[in-house]
Amino acid sequence: DYYDKQIGRDESVMGINILRRSLLYYHAKGVVLEVGAGTGRNVGYYPSSVDRVLMTDASDNMLARAKAKLRGMAQGKPQYACIEADSQALPFPDKYFDTVVDTFGLCSYDDPVKTLEEMARVCRDDGKILLLEHGRSKSWNFISNYLDKHANRHAKNWGCVWNRDLDSIIEKSGLELDTLHTWHFGTTYY
Repeated sequence: DYYDKQIGRDESVMGINILRRSLLYYHAKGVVLEVGAGTGRNVGYYPSSVDRVLMTDASDNMLARAKAKLRGMAQGKPQYACIEADSQALPFPDKYFDTVVDTFGLCSYDDPVKTLEEMARVCRDDGKILLLEHGRSKSWNFISNYLDKHANRHAKNWGCVWNRDLDSIIEKSGLELDTLHTWHFGTTYY
């Protein structure tokens, strides 16, 4: 479909698939909650050491595409399930998941700070929150100026506010980062 083909081409050129694989293969463990799973772009990147992946999204249309991808996969580990859920009011108990994942979702949520707070609420104390996100550059003003100039058009076309200040969002959420790497002139956070 058009969305996955367009995004997939862009991500391939930028090496995003390598970042997805590295993030999930080396860091996802146990029972995983993926918030903002969309069309299931992370399907296939989880290692067999993961027990289960519960993929959530507010869009049933996006999840329908994710379910179609899952039907095309061989059965085994990890096991996948999809449910429609609001990222700002996750319907799960406190400290339930070993790993909570969000990839390129903070740009789309009405309240990304609340989403991060919810992710922290449902993640076990000894668990991990894994983020692969994009936002404004702190070190390359010409990149941030470009993002700002075209932000409204991009948001209208893709539902993505690509110039959000991720450092501020993360700080306001109260999350403490163990590791942070940036790529693409400081616009991709890993």
